Amino acid sequence: MKHKMANEILKAEVLIEAIPYIRKFAGSVVVVKYGGSAMVDENLKKSVIQDIAMLKYIGLQPVVVHGGGKEITNLLDRLGKKSEFLDGLRVTDKETAQVAEMVLSGSIGKSLVSELQQVGLNAVGISGKDGRTLLCERKLDEKGRDLGYVGQIKKVDNTLLETLLKNNFIPVISPIGVDEEGNTYNINADYAASAVAGSLSAQKLIFLTDVEGILKDKDDPSSIIRQLNTNQATLYIADGTIKGGMIPKVQCCLDGLEKGVESVHVLDGRLPHTILLEIFTASGIGTMVTKAPEEN
Repeated sequence: MKHKMANEILKAEVLIEAIPYIRKFAGSVVVVKYGGSAMVDENLKKSVIQDIAMLKYIGLQPVVVHGGGKEITNLLDRLGKKSEFLDGLRVTDKETAQVAEMVLSGSIGKSLVSELQQVGLNAVGISGKDGRTLLCERKLDEKGRDLGYVGQIKKVDNTLLETLLKNNFIPVISPIGVDEEGNTYNINADYAASAVAGSLSAQKLIFLTDVEGILKDKDDPSSIIRQLNTNQATLYIADGTIKGGMIPKVQCCLDGLEKGVESVHVLDGRLPHTILLEIFTASGIGTMVTKAPEEN
């Protein structure tokens, strides 16, 4: 009996610890970039959906942007369509862009909407085509090579997003964009999330990844950097502390901050309830990136 009571008291203490954060963030927009293991493992998926539900029920305004690169590759393979890559970046012809749209907007987006509805939330799946939310142009790679229908976001029109939020819906956004001529583009989901978060002046942008956070040594989870500002991040990239696949992720963090997001969080989506632990506990669990003091 004593043990049960101690457990209940512990639960109450956790809720008490969350009060200042709930008060601080009530009403603010939180953009969650959903990808990696958390999209594949059913238990983790359930945990993320519950976290988003909790955010909504305590008065925050969640917005979900999702990826789906592996699923696109799987369907292309099944269709017998060979994927061509330039230095690891997929070259996207018209047919590949159509397949990406089917997978992202059709399959993944609607599945997430359905799961959010199951926990009592109103959710709507849109892509960047709807309301011309994500207006694109062609993105060239670093060597200036054409990757086909890979989009770089020129402008975010958040009229539709604002309308959904105002009417108590959670927008679930597929990173598919459109250009002035109506062509379909596949967009990197991280960049789509940072552009959306910036346009909505989000309080927080959360990246769910398959790493513990931003690490000084990619092979050592204990080397996690808990807090990072823009100056430190730039120095770490320049001196090689942050390298490889983490560079584009950190650049997305900096991009979000530059566009007006208050703080960006890189979290390990392989842990259950990582979003709640990061936002509503004093110690947090991943890496929080903020502007350098003189930028605030």
